[in-house]
Amino acid sequence: MALKRIVLRDFVIISELDLEFAPGFTVLTGETGAGKSILIDALQLVTGARADTGLIREGASRTDVSVEFDQCQLYNGWLEAAGFDTGFDPGATLLLRRTVDTQGKSRAWINGSPATATQLRELGEQLFDIHGQHAWQSLTRTEAVRGLLDAYGRIDTEALTGAWTHWRQTVRTLEEARSAQDKLQSERERLSWQIGEVEKLNPQLGEWETLNTDHSRLAHAQALLDAAQIALNALDGGDEGADGSARHALGTARLSLQNQEHLEPEFKSLAEILASSLAQVEDSAHSLRSYLRRTDLDPERLAELDARLTQWMTLARRYKRAPEELALALVSWREELARLDAAADLEMLQKAEQDARTHYMQAAQAVSRCRAAAAPRLAQAITQAMQGLGMEGGRFDVALQVMDQPQAHGLEEVQFLVAGHAGSTPRPIGKVASGGELSRIALAIAVTTSQLGAAQTLIFDEVDSGVGGAVAETVGRLMQRLGHDRQVLAVTHLPQVASCADNHLQVSKQREGSATLSNVARVQGEARVQEIARMLGGERLTGATLAHAKEMLQDQGQPGLI
Repeated sequence: MALKRIVLRDFVIISELDLEFAPGFTVLTGETGAGKSILIDALQLVTGARADTGLIREGASRTDVSVEFDQCQLYNGWLEAAGFDTGFDPGATLLLRRTVDTQGKSRAWINGSPATATQLRELGEQLFDIHGQHAWQSLTRTEAVRGLLDAYGRIDTEALTGAWTHWRQTVRTLEEARSAQDKLQSERERLSWQIGEVEKLNPQLGEWETLNTDHSRLAHAQALLDAAQIALNALDGGDEGADGSARHALGTARLSLQNQEHLEPEFKSLAEILASSLAQVEDSAHSLRSYLRRTDLDPERLAELDARLTQWMTLARRYKRAPEELALALVSWREELARLDAAADLEMLQKAEQDARTHYMQAAQAVSRCRAAAAPRLAQAITQAMQGLGMEGGRFDVALQVMDQPQAHGLEEVQFLVAGHAGSTPRPIGKVASGGELSRIALAIAVTTSQLGAAQTLIFDEVDSGVGGAVAETVGRLMQRLGHDRQVLAVTHLPQVASCADNHLQVSKQREGSATLSNVARVQGEARVQEIARMLGGERLTGATLAHAKEMLQDQGQPGLI
């Protein structure tokens, strides 16, 4: 996935720019203040950097940045997971676009679909790595140094971080339990008393409704018995005789119709309806007799229900609960008491803390072993790179210092040590290296670790600051070698570096009316010779500087006249 094209509209001092990039090693050169780093600023904006209205060209209403990367299918997995179109062509490109207006409003798109700045940033981290001119500053930050070693050794610290988080949680839980023992005990006693009181009643879920139904039935038992007897008498005559009952009347009516149905066929169907009604009356009478046999007043059971309902209401009022909620409250109190018992069980909490600490230590020791194996390999690789950067005989060391207390990142701090000359003892990098040496060490580290990431485009923004002569030529050749495997873009002011590039872009400024605008153009042939000569001798080109520039290009296999 290499950078293929960038299109800018009203960005800083660029009015319009449509620039294509080639594989290999590309340099951007130009006079001081011409805007060599503008392209890098644009790439950072379109990959999620903060939307700054200061990036809008003066007089314009908004800025618009679009970039295109080839081989989009390499990131189809991420695009599909994030809900973006992956294209149908196997060789489809990846398109990123972002606009910022003068009100600070930002909009972004990935392959034509709206995107967030966070999504741009996630994707941008996979597309290119930027090594800035102040990259050396990170060499004095412990977290950056540790991150470099872990990345070089491909050390996965995810399990370590998780183990640390769990251990610290168990420590906090134990400490809170120890400091809250008195309060916990008081709360446990209160809950135990409440549970004991309510357990005497032992309310069951749904029992309150059943109790009320049963109580209501027994309280009105005599009325229910009277109603059943009256109904039975009406249906079947009861003890008063059957002549006035519904059953007798229906039987008489059915028999009368049956006797005449041979004369009137319609009577037959009516007689059948009366027969069905008679059967239902008999069934109802049977059920009423059964009810009267099994039902009595049962004053003792009524008294029991009265007592239980009274006790139930008393407890509900005492604990300020609706009666039907009392059974659920008992369940909740039991669960809460179990939690308090667990929190008060210091022995159990101590064991949990010890187990978590053991798990963390195992993960930390595994990371420590990996760091101990990776440190000398990283030190050797950077030491070797330093030899060609004007620090012959210098030595780079990666020191692992065991800390007094474990931390989230492990048991040791990582420190970079450097000896700038043969025979000297390596010391902390920030105390012994000059600014120029720091830049060169940062470059050596960048070159050494450049293969770690998946990004296929590496950007170096004036990391060669403070070097010159033969060292500058070495820097150029290092970047040229990196360009064999990846796309490399470098902003530089060194002719030695520029002469090593496969592609050369020149940034220039010109006046258009009252405005100053910047432009970027590819230079080759004689124009490239003149740009190298300018970098060698300034604005005044002489035959000597032109000849020197042509010789530098030819020495690097870049004749410059093609």
